[in-house]
Amino acid sequence: MDQTILTKWVASGQLSISKLLLQHYSDLDLNEEELVVLLHIQTFIEAGDHFPTPEHLASRMTLNATACSELLGRTIKKGCLSLEKRLDDNGVSYEFFSLAPLWERLAAFIGEKEQEQKLQKQQEMEANVYRLFEQEFSRPLSPIEGETLTMWLDQDHHSPELIRAALREAVVSGKLNFRYIDRILFEWKRNGIKTLDQAKAYGEKFRAHQLRRKPEQERAKAESFPSYNWLEQ
Repeated sequence: MDQTILTKWVASGQLSISKLLLQHYSDLDLNEEELVVLLHIQTFIEAGDHFPTPEHLASRMTLNATACSELLGRTIKKGCLSLEKRLDDNGVSYEFFSLAPLWERLAAFIGEKEQEQKLQKQQEMEANVYRLFEQEFSRPLSPIEGETLTMWLDQDHHSPELIRAALREAVVSGKLNFRYIDRILFEWKRNGIKTLDQAKAYGEKFRAHQLRRKPEQERAKAESFPSYNWLEQ
């Protein structure tokens, strides 16, 4: 490549385009022409020209000035571009384009998608909890049991992970009933237990305390059995 051409190519700079914009511009109700005109506006802004005219845009596109003017109007109407006014140091008003609405809409869309994915994941985890309870109880849950499980999730705000851990604790203790599980969850909540690690540590501390209270013979018998990690998935 000719050195002069290479120098001009490097000096012209690079346009940084968000991959999220390329992936989701259609979700923002933008078509390809509207996307390209917004990218051209970005290049003008980065070069110091904050108010490119339709003629300026047409010089870089296969569209005429009238079509570019229509594109500008559509992107403004769709909330992806704004035409703003500002006063300079001499008090003279001037207009300029801003792409802030585009980035704000994109950020809001991504936030909504993440929230939807989080909700879907939560619903899947809750469904898995129901299936696990029916598996451990070897029968379908009764309506009252189903309401209790829903109450733990929606009203008491116990996480599905902690509910599963409480179920496993009940299985290990040989007390597979909702009253016992509810008591476990109540004690954990009362003691600020919110994670599996905290529940595990609390359970080990509780067992150690109970073991110390047993007579020596019973303690030796209990210690002869391997420790069961009820938090294992």
